[in-house]
Amino acid sequence: MATLLPVSFKMAVPKEKDFMPLLASCRILVVGAGGIGCELLKNLVLTGFEDIEVIDLDTIDVSNLNRQFLFQKCHVGRSKAEVAKESALRFNPKAKIVAHHDSVLKPKYGVPFFKEFTMVMNALDNQAARNHVNRLCLASDVPLVESGTAGYLGQVTVIKKGLTECYECQPKAAQKTYPGCTIRNTPSEPIHCIVWAKHLFNQLFGEADPDEDVSPDSADPELVGQAGKSALDSSEAQSKASTTQDNESASNGNVLRVSTRAWASSHDYCPKKLFTKLFSEDILYLLSMEKLWENRRRPTPLTWEEAGTIDEEKEAENDKGGIADQRLWSVKECQEIFSSAVHIIRKRLTGEVTELVWDKDDESSMDFVCACANLRAHIFGIQRKTRFDVKSMAGNIIPAIATTNAVIAGLIVLEGLKVLAGEFGAARTTYLNRRPNPRRRLLVPCALDPPRPQCLVCAPRPRLALKLPVALTSVGALKDKVLRGALAMAAPDVEVVDGKGTILISSEEGETQENNGKMLKEFNIVDGTQLNCDDFLQNYNILVDIIDCDQLKDGAEFEVIGDPEQLKKEQEEQAKEQDKKEEEQTSSSSTSAATAAASLLPPTVVEDDDDLVCLDDVIVKKRKVEEGEEREEEPPLKKARSGGKTEEEEEIMVLE
Repeated sequence: MATLLPVSFKMAVPKEKDFMPLLASCRILVVGAGGIGCELLKNLVLTGFEDIEVIDLDTIDVSNLNRQFLFQKCHVGRSKAEVAKESALRFNPKAKIVAHHDSVLKPKYGVPFFKEFTMVMNALDNQAARNHVNRLCLASDVPLVESGTAGYLGQVTVIKKGLTECYECQPKAAQKTYPGCTIRNTPSEPIHCIVWAKHLFNQLFGEADPDEDVSPDSADPELVGQAGKSALDSSEAQSKASTTQDNESASNGNVLRVSTRAWASSHDYCPKKLFTKLFSEDILYLLSMEKLWENRRRPTPLTWEEAGTIDEEKEAENDKGGIADQRLWSVKECQEIFSSAVHIIRKRLTGEVTELVWDKDDESSMDFVCACANLRAHIFGIQRKTRFDVKSMAGNIIPAIATTNAVIAGLIVLEGLKVLAGEFGAARTTYLNRRPNPRRRLLVPCALDPPRPQCLVCAPRPRLALKLPVALTSVGALKDKVLRGALAMAAPDVEVVDGKGTILISSEEGETQENNGKMLKEFNIVDGTQLNCDDFLQNYNILVDIIDCDQLKDGAEFEVIGDPEQLKKEQEEQAKEQDKKEEEQTSSSSTSAATAAASLLPPTVVEDDDDLVCLDDVIVKKRKVEEGEEREEEPPLKKARSGGKTEEEEEIMVLE
C-alpha cells in the first residue's frame, strides 16, 4: 500500500506537542453530512479536531445506509447533521460539535458566519451550493478544502483567496439540456424518452411548466405549412385529438388549449384513456407531420390492446432471473406498471395536497417514469432501459462507492493539516483514479494553479458579456435563469448603468416584483447597455455587458460569453477569417494564387502538454509542477486536444 502514497504528501508541520493545541483550538465548518461528510466528521474527531460545526439540509433515507456509516436504520427520517453529530461524539466525547439542520444558502449563513471559522471543508453534492460556499470563503478570506466523488473517481483541492484558483476559475459544463421539439416530436435516444416521462409526471401530478409540455409540437421549426390537419381519419378522432395538451384546433381559426392535468382529471385519470392518448392518438398526430419523417424512422402507434401481446414471450424468456431492477420489462409489464402507478399516485392528490414532486426514491413515481419512458422508446424504435438504468439517468446519479468516500475524506483531512500549519505551498489538488497509473499509483497529486485573471468570481473586477434578445427576455427570466441560474447568485440586485440609477431587480421582497413580467427593452436596455449586478449575501459584484442577439445557438435563451475583451478579440478574428475566405473565393484559380491565399490562413498549433479532467463538472485543468519537484506520471484521466474522450472521462460526474 505504501506505493500508492505519492512522495509529495510529505509536509513540514509542527511537532506533535505543538500541533495538538492547534487542532483543539481551530474551528472547522463541515458543509454536508452525506457520503463524504460522514467519513470526514469521523476522521476529524479522531485526528483531534474538537471545535466543529456541521450543516446539512437532508434527512436520512434507507438508501443512505449502505455507505453513510454514521447512520443506522433507526435513524431513518431524522436530520443527517444531528445524527452525524451524535455518532461522531462516540468516537471523541471531548469534541464540541454544533449541528445545523438547514440550508447553507440561507442569509443567516453569510460572510459574518464564515469569518468565525479557521477553515471550511466541503462535502457537497451539487454545484449551486459549491459556488455559494466558494464565494463566501473568498469574501471572508477563509481557506476552503473542496472535494467530490463519482463512483471510483474522486478529487480534493485547496482554495485560498489570492493564492490559488477558486472553484469557479475554470468554466463548469452546463447541465445537459435537450431541445423541446426533440423531446416532444423526434426522440432518438433513451434519455429523450426519460426526460419526456419526467415532464409528463409534472404535467399530470406536479407543478406544470409550459416549457416542459409533452404534447406534439406543431411549431417545430422543421415543419412547413399546417401540420396535423390529416392526423386522424374520422371527425370523431379529430375531436379526441383536440384534447392534446396545448394542441391546435383548426376550428374557426381559433386555438383550443387544454392542460394535460385538466384533461386527465376530467377522465378521472383513467389509465386506459391516458395510455391511448399518449401512445396512440398523439403518435398519429405526429405521423401527420410528414416532413419530420423524411429522413427518420417513423414511430408506430401503440394501442392498449396491442401492448399486452407484443413480443411478450420473447422478452420474458430473455430476461428471466437476476435482480428485479436490472431486468428489462416487457411492453405488457410496462402497460401494467403504468396502470398501477397512475392509480397509486392519483390517490395522493387530495384537497390539501394538490401538487406532487417527482422523487427517484419514491417507488410509484419511479415506476411511472420507467414505464412511460420504455413505452415511448418502443414506439420510436429506441432501445429500452432497465429500471436501474432509468433511475440512474433520470436522477443524474452515479452509484456511490463507500471506499471512495473514505479515501477522499482522508485526503481532505491531510490537506486540512497543511492549511492549519500554514504550508499552502505543500497543498495539492489530488486525483483518485479508477486504476493505478504507470507508476502504480492511484492517488496523483498536482500543484495548485494561481487565480485566473479572467475569473468571473475571484478577479479584482469581474465582468462578462451576456447575449440575449432584449425584446423577448423578461426581467424575471434575467433574474431566475441568468443571475440565479447561470451565475449562481442567491439574492441579486441589478442597477442599470444609465446615469439615472434605474433599479431593475431588488433583493428586497416585493420591491421590484412588478418588473418581472416586463421585457428588458421596456427599460431602454439595448445592445451595449451595462448592468451592475450585486449579491450582498455573497459579497459578490459583477458588471454585465448586454449584447442584443435574436438568434442563439441551438435555440438557447441566452449565452454567457465571459470576458468582453475576449469576446471582442473573437469577433475580430472571425471577421478576419471571413475576409480571408472571401479573398480566397475571388482570387485567381492558378496554383500560385491558391498557394498564396492558403498561406494567409493561421497555422494550426497542436500542443502536446497533457490535460487533466477535473471531476467537478468535467472541466479541463492544466497540470503544473513546481520547478525542482519530482514530476508525477499523468493520470489516465486525459483528454486529447483533438477532442477524443477516454472511457473514464465519459463517466465523470460529481455526486457527493
